[in-house]
Amino acid sequence: MLFRPGALVAATMLLGLPASAEEIVRISGWGGSEVAIVNGLLTNVLAEKLAEEGIRVKYEPVDGDYSQFIINGLSAGTAPDLFYVDTFWARSVFSAGQAAPVTNDVSGFAANLLTAFTYDEKLYSIPKDFNTLAIHFNKDIFDDAGVGYPSDDDTWTTLQEKLVAVNKSLPEVDGLCVVPEYARFGAFALSTGWSPFDARGKTVLDKRFRRAFDFYTGLVKSGAAVMAADAGHSWTGGCLASERAAVAIEGAWILSALRDSAPNMNLGTVRMPKDPESSKRGNIVFSVGWTVNAASKVSKAAAKVAELLTTEEAQQWVLEQGLALPSRTSLNDNPWLRGGQPEQIASRVVLEGLSDDHVMPYFFGDVGGSWMQPINAALNSVILGEEDANTALPSAQSAFDRMLAK
Repeated sequence: MLFRPGALVAATMLLGLPASAEEIVRISGWGGSEVAIVNGLLTNVLAEKLAEEGIRVKYEPVDGDYSQFIINGLSAGTAPDLFYVDTFWARSVFSAGQAAPVTNDVSGFAANLLTAFTYDEKLYSIPKDFNTLAIHFNKDIFDDAGVGYPSDDDTWTTLQEKLVAVNKSLPEVDGLCVVPEYARFGAFALSTGWSPFDARGKTVLDKRFRRAFDFYTGLVKSGAAVMAADAGHSWTGGCLASERAAVAIEGAWILSALRDSAPNMNLGTVRMPKDPESSKRGNIVFSVGWTVNAASKVSKAAAKVAELLTTEEAQQWVLEQGLALPSRTSLNDNPWLRGGQPEQIASRVVLEGLSDDHVMPYFFGDVGGSWMQPINAALNSVILGEEDANTALPSAQSAFDRMLAK
């Protein structure tokens, strides 16, 4: 899942044995819908196992800037014993020696989820789940507009045509809300065969990248989309939930949001569209892992908690909450994923995204999240009409050349 903001401790819950006979393990993750998920795991799924291990968990979900909360806590010596790290900033924690290796047994996990959590050939975080991007849409809006649903056969072009047609038929509804972020645009760039880093570790914004960039930034001008911020939302899912847009590009995390804000939506989900030239799909893998604080005085107990939180039983329970997909490959053929309910179909499509043609983790090596800034700035300036691509992309390329100079 994508990291969510978090900086203030929102709640604390103790679960496990009576205070006289346990090791207390402090764990943290972000707030929002995650709180119910982790509390449910600890109380409904793992309570007996934690008691058997003599472990009491002190759960401290966080609201605000979560990554800053963890980084500051690690520096100050106040960080929890076990905490989330997101793939795109995990390396900064690992390279600083602030995480302890968690397990030597990686056989049960999808291989392309482990890359970002491996450093110096050791696994420093257990991936708890993952997400990819998919096209989620409101079937009723397409029906009212008399436009065919998005499908797995769509290319960028055919999907754009459908979005334009929706807006023409229903002017109060936009086809899609776009955000000027690599976290969504990147799937289009990757489908061309472009790679964030070449063989020399450089970023080259080549003709393939330019083609995807022109398509994505042109969606607003074509009438297919509106900037999410201009529609009063910070993400594409907010536009879908409010029926301001017919389509959202999100992962399975959208399901819990729709369950709360649009429970009666007639939801459909299909895979990301293909590049019309390469006929390939691109996708981004988002993952979060449980990481043991290297300075923890209960590191062995913390590692055991991480293991329990990522067992098949635990991941099955999380899967059925419709928030993310299990990182253990043994659950890929789970019966729940073969069901016909909208949430089951959406989860299955997100799982299938892991095997798209050009899939990259949301991970940028030692550079970390700052790698995305030149692309995000270029997307924003062009979509807003402040610059054209002929100006914005050379500026972004220069920023990458400086950033990755060796």
